[in-house]
Formats: sequence, C-alpha cells, structure tokens
Amino acid sequence: MTLRSDISRRRFLTTTAVVASTAAGTLWASTSAQAQKATRTLRIGHQKGWLSILKGRGTLEKRLAPLGVNVTWTEVNAGPVQLEALNVGAIDFGDVGEAPPIFAQAAGAPLVYAAATVPRPRLEALIVPKGSPIQTVADLKGKRIAYNKGSNVQYFLAKLLEKNGLKYTDVQSVFLPPPDARAAFEKGAVDAWIIWDPFLAAAQKTLNAQILADATGVANNRGYYFTSREFATHNADVLRIAIEEVNGIDTWVSKNKAAAAVELAQVLGLDKSITEVYVNRAAYGTAAVTQDILSEQQDIANTFFELKLIPKKLNLRHAAPVSLN
Repeated sequence: MTLRSDISRRRFLTTTAVVASTAAGTLWASTSAQAQKATRTLRIGHQKGWLSILKGRGTLEKRLAPLGVNVTWTEVNAGPVQLEALNVGAIDFGDVGEAPPIFAQAAGAPLVYAAATVPRPRLEALIVPKGSPIQTVADLKGKRIAYNKGSNVQYFLAKLLEKNGLKYTDVQSVFLPPPDARAAFEKGAVDAWIIWDPFLAAAQKTLNAQILADATGVANNRGYYFTSREFATHNADVLRIAIEEVNGIDTWVSKNKAAAAVELAQVLGLDKSITEVYVNRAAYGTAAVTQDILSEQQDIANTFFELKLIPKKLNLRHAAPVSLN
C-alpha cells in the first residue's frame, strides 16, 4: 500500500465515523425530544353534554399537542362518579354541578375548583302538574316534593322555602333520582318535583309540567370544572388552555343556538324540541373561580351542614384554585 492510499483510507474511516456519530446523535436527540413531548396527559372525565361536543371537535387536542400533552376521555353518568375517579387518581379534570364537589371535599378528596360557569338559575325549577291547586310557594306547606338528595336542587329548595317564609321541615321531602322522580310526578305520587335541565325541559314538553318557581334570585346554579391540587400545581398551562376551549364552546353555543340544540340532542339522545328549550334559557360563559364564587359554594356547604348532609363544616378555601392561594 502506498503512503497516499493509506492516508486516503484513514480519511475515509474518520469521515465515516463522524457521519455515523452525527447520525446517531441526531436520532437520539429526535427520539429524546419526542419522549419529552409525550410526558404529560390530561385525563378528562365527563358527563354527556358540552364536554362531549368539545371532545368531538378535537380542538383541545390540537392546542395541547405542541406542549406534548396527550388527552384521554372517560364518559361517566354522574358528577359524584367523576369526583370519585379524581379521588383515586383516575382523572385530572371534569365537569360537575354545585353540590357534588362539596360532598367530595367533605370526604377528603384533593379537589380544587378550576373554573365556573356564569350563573344559570333558569336551568333548575320547582314544577307542578298542569292544573295543580298549588299556585304559590306558600302552598307547598305539607306537600310532597320529589328531588335528588344531596344535589344542588336540595339547596335551592331550602333557600326557596326560606325566602317565602317556610321552613325546610314544612314540606315532605321524597328522595328520588330523576328517572324515579319523573315517574312519581307523572303518576301523581308527589305534589311537586324540583329538577334541573334537561329533565326540566323534558317534563315541560312531554308532561305539560308547570314551573312554579325557578332559581332566579334564590340560587346561582353554576356549573364547575374541577381538578386535583397536584395536577393544578404542575399543569397550570394545560388547565388554562382547557378552560379557554370550554369557554370557546360556550361562546359558539351562545351564537348558534339552533345548531347547538341539534348537536346536543344527538349527544343526549333527546328530541330537538327539548334541547331547544334548554339551550335557549341557559346562560353561557366559563371563567376562573374567584373569591366571590367560592363564597357562594361556602353558603351551600354551610346549608348542607345545617341539614346534616355533611358531617362537618367545610372551609372552601381548602378547595380554592392554586392561583388564589
């Protein structure tokens, strides 16, 4: 071998080694970057409703993808089920009414409020059959009222009676979940039913039920979005985007009520005439939880303690968003 050929051979081997090393480094860096991008997951538990529509559109996934956040969805049939899933670490985010998070906090769940809707008092009401002799709230004294125990409407009932000079014990409470309460209402086994949408709209459209009083001026009936303190502490950016997307659905519905009623009817399996009533009387908008909103929840918690629905007094500051602590 000549000196020139030996030098050329060494240059070739050196160049090959550098190229191989560079390629391996690039591959490792790419794989490492992908691994880093896939380190977080937002696990959402949801009831059939507006979150179902957000899921179907996929906009949340698109916004979170650049942050390396995956999104998973689990559908459940009730708020308490969602909060139990949060308590055992199975989900990170969900939607619920006013009452379930209070019971969850009383049971020691590590929840914090992530956001709240605007007040929606017209979405819950006390109804009576068409032609009922009950014409005013005062007429409810001694009457049988069906409702779901431990729900937001129990708070509404307590405050409605108080506002009209009655005590909670002046009526006969008949504790029934919505399907059973509807059956009892339809058969005349109860005198009144206090219920929320879309069950309320369905009773109006299919049973000719009459609204005696809705929650206007009595209870705000907000919806809430919740998370765990651990998730909120480490994923403020993810929660901010999730709430923006939820509010985006609210904004769309407020401007496209006819289309929203059709889409919601498909999600809920209800006739469009029912969801039209629901959509048209709702109020829309979702934003961060404030001290004033926490005070509303504190009033509900205090009422539930007085009714002996929870075993101890609660301090809602313990469930405040991380940003308020």
